[in-house]
Amino acid sequence: MSELKSEAVYSDGDVDTNDIGNRHLTSIVNERYSRRQTLFGGAAATAIALFGTSMLSACGDDNDPPVVSAGENATTSSGRVVTLSGTATDDDAVSSVGWTQTGGPDVELSGADGATATFLAPSVEASTDLTFEFTATDSDGDAVSATTTVTVAPAALGFDAVAKNKADIVTVPAGYSVTVMTRLGDPIFAGVPAYANDGTDTNFAQRIGDHGDALHFFGLSEAGARDDSSSTRGLLAQNHENLNVQYLHPNGPTAAPRPASEAIKEIEAHGVSVTEYVDGGERDWSFVQDSAFNRRITPNTPVAFNGPVSGTTFLQTVAFPAGTSGTGTINNCANGVTPWGTLLTCEENWAGYFRRDNSGDATDNANRSERELTALRRYGVTSGTGNYAWSSAGNDPVFRRWDARATGASALEDYRNEPNKFGWVLEINPYDPASTPRKRTALGRFGHEGAWLGRAIEGQKIVVYLGDDARREYLYKYVSNASWDPADAQSNDPLGVGNKYLDNGTFYVARFDADGTGEWLPLVFGQIPNRPAVGDTPEYVFASQADILVNGRLAADAAGATPMDRPEWTAVNPSNGEVYLTLTNNNASNRPLNGTDAANPRHYGDPKLDGSSSFGNPNGHIIRLREDGDSNSATGFAWDIFLFGADSADADPANVNLSGLDATNDFSSPDGLWFSRSSNAAGAASPLLWIQTDDGAFTDRTNNQMLAALPGTVGDGGTKTITNKASDGATATQATIVGAPAGAANLRRFLTGPLECEITGVDTTPDGRTIFVGIQHPGEDGEAAAPSSNWPQSQGGTASGRPRSAVVAITKDDGGLIGL
Repeated sequence: MSELKSEAVYSDGDVDTNDIGNRHLTSIVNERYSRRQTLFGGAAATAIALFGTSMLSACGDDNDPPVVSAGENATTSSGRVVTLSGTATDDDAVSSVGWTQTGGPDVELSGADGATATFLAPSVEASTDLTFEFTATDSDGDAVSATTTVTVAPAALGFDAVAKNKADIVTVPAGYSVTVMTRLGDPIFAGVPAYANDGTDTNFAQRIGDHGDALHFFGLSEAGARDDSSSTRGLLAQNHENLNVQYLHPNGPTAAPRPASEAIKEIEAHGVSVTEYVDGGERDWSFVQDSAFNRRITPNTPVAFNGPVSGTTFLQTVAFPAGTSGTGTINNCANGVTPWGTLLTCEENWAGYFRRDNSGDATDNANRSERELTALRRYGVTSGTGNYAWSSAGNDPVFRRWDARATGASALEDYRNEPNKFGWVLEINPYDPASTPRKRTALGRFGHEGAWLGRAIEGQKIVVYLGDDARREYLYKYVSNASWDPADAQSNDPLGVGNKYLDNGTFYVARFDADGTGEWLPLVFGQIPNRPAVGDTPEYVFASQADILVNGRLAADAAGATPMDRPEWTAVNPSNGEVYLTLTNNNASNRPLNGTDAANPRHYGDPKLDGSSSFGNPNGHIIRLREDGDSNSATGFAWDIFLFGADSADADPANVNLSGLDATNDFSSPDGLWFSRSSNAAGAASPLLWIQTDDGAFTDRTNNQMLAALPGTVGDGGTKTITNKASDGATATQATIVGAPAGAANLRRFLTGPLECEITGVDTTPDGRTIFVGIQHPGEDGEAAAPSSNWPQSQGGTASGRPRSAVVAITKDDGGLIGL
């Protein structure tokens, strides 16, 4: 190296009074800065220059301190994995490196004692800076630091939309993985053999049931106690709605009279399962077959009746004359969860299971009062031998109870009132397998889809939103008499807490008005008129509050509620309390051209690839409402329609595809609906809304699907008048209120299911890093000898075997939050 010298030039400072030819500190620093800036660049170079000065402050020491870089500043959004990468070099050796956070909302740094650390970007409502310091220490103990800034934006959808497809697998976005969990027939008790899946299996009281539906993950601590924050161990509670009966027996079901062995299998395959799930590390999920927490609740499980109907004549039968208890639950569809840690499971299409001949010599109409006949007709308990003719399997009460004919001298001598024991919301303590579930009669009786609670706010009433899943049925809500006390959340007697909040309150039904407002109409004895005569059906005179609750549909008719297009799941935005309701679809006879209204505005034709069309509202929509004053006990609300289902390829954009759907997010027949948990960034400031479909109108183009949405708020769109068109070409106009248009930024298809399935049931772990999704009835149109799906075997590449409903666990390969 050539020698550098400075000339002796006077200046007013001590530095330049020495004319010796030694190099200046400044020249040394400048040389080091130039060389190392080339190596490390940017912000790190400035730090290097300062570090060089620090190095030279140690007189007589020729060892350079470490040269460090904290990397470039970066931007991300809530819920995504951020990797911090630091570098450090030294003339000798770097003894230690590490990261610390110096500013912004606190995050948990993983790998903070190394050069590379990661964290999940926190939930923010506006762009927020987080600062981090990277420090290296050399063998002489000299420590040098550099900083970097990560700017976090609010949550945004973070995956590429899955294309529509007809594959026989669960398809998820790139960067995600699928694990098949509990399947139909899987044993969940010690000693129960593996499922053969050939129709010979028995003992479904100790196996996973069929048609898995709504589900929820209840956290468990390492010690086996309730832990709402646990994301590595928990109880997966899932409903089992119905049957693919053709696959349960070797060659399908035997015609009536039914063999008892077949009937008991079918009965036990209904109900609810509770199964322990564990993460073996890094979201490697499995279930525990012999867990002490595992449980099946079936139609044969003892239950208690609570609330105003308990002990009344409506519930008296030969088996339970007191009317305070009974057995079982059936056709469990959607659900709800309480802040005190219990499950609410809902009995939907229960009416079809009962024998009640209504024609010919076998009719029991002559033994019924006009009031009874009106109620039976309104609920559809007119199905001849029943869906599966279980009552033909013998005189054992397990089978006989499904015969609802009035054959005795009174209700105490037969099962004429057995239908009154179904159509309720059942509360279960998932943490106590020995506890007796309780039917909450104050929440009314109808075709319950789900029972989702509003936000539990100290001092406010508990509210439950309830859809009745049938065409032209209603949206209900229940408001407790008691105000919420947060101390009840961790009670050692959760079903006792349920008594406090779910047994005494006011039952309401919704009326949607044309101006975007609505009213909750109380269904209270003495406050509503009698149900008027309809055709040959006489006027129904209510006799008590118990009568109103048992016959909620008749009471809603009388009150003047708005008939809806199949009201199914409800979901409540944890951020602002707005309530979302899926209206799955309707046909032309129930939603004719001149029978639309502002809340159910469309009548149109949906063309199929085979040239046929379905008229009415075959694609469905999602409506939402906001309670006046954001109060759970409000009797008024504002509403709009969040999304309209449509086929983007051929739907009229002016009158049918009102949400502006495209190929990345078009859907039909919305059903399941759920907001991400507020315990993680996906459900905090801008919660993700998950939408699941149960569709026959769109399945010529794609299998059923699940979408993720970032919804706005009620009123973010405006009014619109559309022109509806009937099959004969006749038209009519209808005004409605639409939400903001959908786009790639706020609605994307996240997954598609296997052939002929319904996507139903969704929850995440509290940390949001695993999502559990139910896949129901794949291959439902096939036969035992020729199944039309081979899922879940096909998920692993095996194209054989009978299909099975199952749960899947979906994780993000980088460990980030699902959907973000």
